[in-house]
Amino acid sequence: MEDVTDAGIYVRESPYLDRYVEIGAASGRVLSVSFPDVPEDDADDDHPVLDRVFEYLDGLEPVTFDDVQVAMTMPTDQRAVLEQVREIPYGDQVDVDTLARMTPNLDHEDEDDVILVRTALDENPAPILIPDHRVRDGPSAAPPDVEQKLRSIEEL
Repeated sequence: MEDVTDAGIYVRESPYLDRYVEIGAASGRVLSVSFPDVPEDDADDDHPVLDRVFEYLDGLEPVTFDDVQVAMTMPTDQRAVLEQVREIPYGDQVDVDTLARMTPNLDHEDEDDVILVRTALDENPAPILIPDHRVRDGPSAAPPDVEQKLRSIEEL
């Protein structure tokens, strides 16, 4: 399991994404991943998860984040959807219908359940770590240009 015990905000500039990657961490978990244009003034740039994110962005070899604990402080049904998103392998993609089928207690034919899936994807606290860019017809919590570059890394 990746050690994310240092609480704080960590940020590093990504030339590939043409913006910063920012990670919030506390209590041994990643709280958030975001992509600001301007970094926080008091952010540090040294964190093992941030190192792994940049290995992933290099695209030289597949990088997974299975061992990184992400704080899932959302309603249980949304958490169930995002837990299934974490199961989508690097380089694979699914659609919203398939994700609904993958998620226990959801019916892909129920409009409310499909809305729930889309809401969970849109409110994902940690894009990349919870790879919502692998859901081809769903929203991503990452900005559209970042989402497309993440897909490009994995050749999706």
